Amino acid sequence: MKYLELRHPFFLPRWRRVAVTAALFVWTGVEFLIGSPLFGVLTAALGLFCLYQFFWVFDPAAYRSDTPD
Repeated sequence: MKYLELRHPFFLPRWRRVAVTAALFVWTGVEFLIGSPLFGVLTAALGLFCLYQFFWVFDPAAYRSDTPD
């Protein structure tokens, strides 16, 4: 399992991908508002990474579970 592996079946529904990405950008704003630019930049980077993975290079086949339920 990779450290930042976002291709998990949990993220297949669009609303979850939007919610996680939006929460990261909202938290970025909170960090800058409270005067913590380091964590603001870190959460912004995570938000941009999620934006890239969830919407730019999104492939639904990569999010399917390999194991039967």
